[in-house]
Amino acid sequence: MNAPVNYQADTHNPLRCRKPGGGTEEMTDWYLKSETGPLLDVLLGPVDTFRWLGLENAEYSSLVRDSLRRGRVYDADLARRQHAEMIQAYESAGTTVHLLPVDEGTPMQVYARDSSFMTPYGAVICQLANPRRRGEYAPALRFYLENNVPIYDMVSMGNFEGGDFNIIKPGVALVGYTDHRSEGIAAQQLAQWFIDEGWEIKFAPIDPFYVHIDLMVCMLTEHCAAVCLETTDPDIVNWLKQMNIEIIPATFEETMALGCNVVALGNDKVLSTLAATDLNQKMRAIGLEVYDPDMTMFTWAGGGVHCMCQPLRRDPA
Repeated sequence: MNAPVNYQADTHNPLRCRKPGGGTEEMTDWYLKSETGPLLDVLLGPVDTFRWLGLENAEYSSLVRDSLRRGRVYDADLARRQHAEMIQAYESAGTTVHLLPVDEGTPMQVYARDSSFMTPYGAVICQLANPRRRGEYAPALRFYLENNVPIYDMVSMGNFEGGDFNIIKPGVALVGYTDHRSEGIAAQQLAQWFIDEGWEIKFAPIDPFYVHIDLMVCMLTEHCAAVCLETTDPDIVNWLKQMNIEIIPATFEETMALGCNVVALGNDKVLSTLAATDLNQKMRAIGLEVYDPDMTMFTWAGGGVHCMCQPLRRDPA
C-alpha cells in the first residue's frame, strides 16, 4: 500500500471540503479526473465477510431475484478464489489494491462502488437504499479519513449510490437514477455541486430493473465505451456519440449478467469477466487487452467488477 499522502484536511469541517457555489480545489496527490486514465490505485471491499443477502436484497436488485429463481447457491471458497484472481488482474496491470476496513455488519461492502465515488476534489459519501446496507458508509468514511483522502461532501437528500455517477470525460458526467436505488432528488443535489464546479451533467433516468447506469454504460478508453443499445435511451447514446465516444455494443443477455459492467485500467487494458464472451471478443478486436476472471459468486449476487471497485488515483498522463 502506498504511504499516506500529505493532503491537509479542513480541520473545521473535515467531512466537507466542497466550497458552496463552486471553486473547490482539485486534489494533487490522489488524482482522478476520468474513468479511463492508467489506474494506479483502486479501493476494493473485503471478501472474508461477504455473503449473499438473498431475500433481504431481492427487493433492490432484479439480478438477485433472477439468481433466486434459478436456485443458485453461494460458495464462500469459490468467492475467495475469484476475488483473489480479480486482485491478481489489477496487480498485473500495475494497479495498487487497497481494501476497505472489515465490518462484520456489512457483508455486501465488497461492492465498493455503491457506498462512495471519487471525484477530482475528493470522495462523495453516498446513501444506500437497502436498510441492510446503509452502514457501508462507515468503513468507506474510515478509509478515506485514515488515508488523507478529502471528503468532497456527503449525499443528504435521499438515496444515491456510486454506480450512478459515471464520469465520461474530465468535467463531464452521466448521472443515473431510478427513484429506487438512486433517487432523482439526490441526483439533483449532487449534480448541482458539479454544475457549480463548471461540469456538464447529463441525467439518465432509468427503470429500476436496470439498477444503475453503470450496468449499461462503461467507459473503456478515452474515446470508447461499452454500451447496451437495447437498454440505453437513444438520447444518451446520441449524446455519447456527440462526445466523439465510439460505441462498442454489449448484448442484452450479457448486460443482464453484468457483462457490460467493466473497468478501464488504462493503457488499452480492461478488466471484464469470463462470462462476457461476446463483449470480450469485441474489445480484443479493437486492440484492447482484456482480463477476464470468473466472477460468478459476485455477479450472481447483483454486482460486477465495476460495482466492486472504487478508483482512487489515475495517472493524468
